[in-house]
Amino acid sequence: MLLTLLVVVPVLAGLVCWPLRERAVLERLNLLAFTIVAALAVWLGAEVLAHGTVEAFGGFLRADALSALVVGLTAFVSLVCGIYAVGYLREEERAGKINSRLLHRYYVLTPIFIGTMMAVPLVNNLGLLWVAIESSTLASVLLVRFYNQKSSLEAAWKYIIIGSAGIALALFGTVLVYYSAVPVVGEHAEGGFNWSVLIEVADKCQPAAMRLGFVMVLVGYGTKAGLVPMHTWKPDAYAEAPVPSAALLGAGFINCALYGIMRFYTLAAQCLGHDYSGRLLVVFGVASILVAAPFVLVQRNFRRLLAYSSIDHAGIMVSALGFGGILGARGAVLHMLFHGVAKPLMFFCAGNVQQHYGTPHFRKVSGVIHTLPWTGGLFLMATFAVTGVPPFSLFQSEFTTLSAALAADRVWPAGLFVAGIVTIFAGFLMHMSKLILGQPAHRTARGVECPWKLGAMLLVAAPVIVLGLALPAPIYELVRRAAEMIGGAP
Repeated sequence: MLLTLLVVVPVLAGLVCWPLRERAVLERLNLLAFTIVAALAVWLGAEVLAHGTVEAFGGFLRADALSALVVGLTAFVSLVCGIYAVGYLREEERAGKINSRLLHRYYVLTPIFIGTMMAVPLVNNLGLLWVAIESSTLASVLLVRFYNQKSSLEAAWKYIIIGSAGIALALFGTVLVYYSAVPVVGEHAEGGFNWSVLIEVADKCQPAAMRLGFVMVLVGYGTKAGLVPMHTWKPDAYAEAPVPSAALLGAGFINCALYGIMRFYTLAAQCLGHDYSGRLLVVFGVASILVAAPFVLVQRNFRRLLAYSSIDHAGIMVSALGFGGILGARGAVLHMLFHGVAKPLMFFCAGNVQQHYGTPHFRKVSGVIHTLPWTGGLFLMATFAVTGVPPFSLFQSEFTTLSAALAADRVWPAGLFVAGIVTIFAGFLMHMSKLILGQPAHRTARGVECPWKLGAMLLVAAPVIVLGLALPAPIYELVRRAAEMIGGAP
C-alpha cells in the first residue's frame, strides 16, 4: 500500500484538479498531495532501514536504499516547489503573464509529472522503468511550453524531439539487456525483466548483448540527464519553463534519469567487469563537465546558467560511477543527494530576481542584495553550495569523487575533472558577484519578499546548512547501503 500511495496520491491530485477552476482550491490540493507524499517518503525510508527492501504486488513494486533516496529527494523537491509555486504563479498572474487557464494547466500537470517521477524508482521491471521515464517526459514537456510563446514552443519541441530519440535508444538497450539474460533466467522467466531477478544472474548474461545494451541505455537515459553531447535541450527548457517546473526538472527529474543509469550500470559491471562500463561513464561524465565550463564563463542569462550547472553536476555523478569502487559509488550517491537538496534554492532565487527585474539577463541586473536582501543573501549561499565551496556538502561529494579517481589511478581524468569544476566555480563567481553584490541601478526599487516564496527558500536553505555540518545517521545509512549495492561492499 505504501509504494502504491507514493505514485497514486500525486496522480490522483492532478486528476481531481482537472474539473476544478478556483485558484485557492487548486493550490491547497497540490500542497496537500505533496505534503502527504513527503510523509510517505519518510515512512518508506524508515521501512527500508528496518527491512532492507519493501515490495508490493509480488515484487511488481520494489524499493531498496537507492529507491528510498530518490523517492525522498523527489518528495522534498516537490513539496518546496509546490510552496514556491503559490507565490510565483500569483505574481505571474498579477503581471498579466498567465491567465486562469494556464494556472489550471499548471496545477493539473505538475502532480501528474511528480507521480510519474515517483514511479521511476519504485517499479522493479526495467521495461516499466522505461515507461515511467517516458511518461515523465510527456508530462513535463507541456510545462516547458507553459507560456505559449515562440521561444517556449521551440524549447518544448527541442526537448521532445531530442528526448524521444534518446528514449528510443534506451528502449532498444533495455530489450538487449533482457535478451542477454534470456538463456539464464530459467525458472524466473516470468519475472525476468525485473531488476531484482537480473542482478542475481547478471554475471552469466551474454556479454555481447549486454555491452551493446548498456551503450544504448547510457546514451538514452544520458539524454534525459543532459549528458554531453545529448544536452542541447536543457538550456532552452530551463530558461522557458516556469521556475518551479524548471526546478523539478533540474533537481528531480535528473535524478530519475541517473537512477536508470545506475541500475543498468550494476548489471553491466557484473556481466562485463567494471572497466568497460567505467570507461564509457568517465568519458561521458568528464566531457559533460568540460563542455559546460566554457558556456558557464560566457553565459549572459542566469536561467540558462543553471542548465549548464546541471549538465556539470550530471557529469560529476556519472564520472563518480565510472571511477568505480565503493568510493566512486558513494561519491555518486552523495552528490545526487546534496545536489538535489541544494539546487532548488538556486532556481527559486533566480525566479525572484527575474520577476523583480523583469529580465533573466546578467547585464540588466546588479546589486540584488540591496533590492531583495533575503533573496540576495540566499542566492550567494546557494552559489557557494552548488559550486562545492567548503563547508557546504557538495565539496564532500566532489572530494570523494576525486579520491575515487586517484584510487583507480585515473590521473588524467582526475586532472580534467578538477580543471572543469574549478573553471565553473570561477565562472559562477564572476557572474554572481556583480549580480548579487554589485551596485544597483538608481531606478531599481527595493522589493518586498513574498512570504510563500521566502518560506520555500528557507525550507531549502535549512537542510543545505545542516548537511554542510553533518549527515544525519538514517540518511547516511541509506547512502551507505545504496553505494554498496552499486559499487560492491568495501
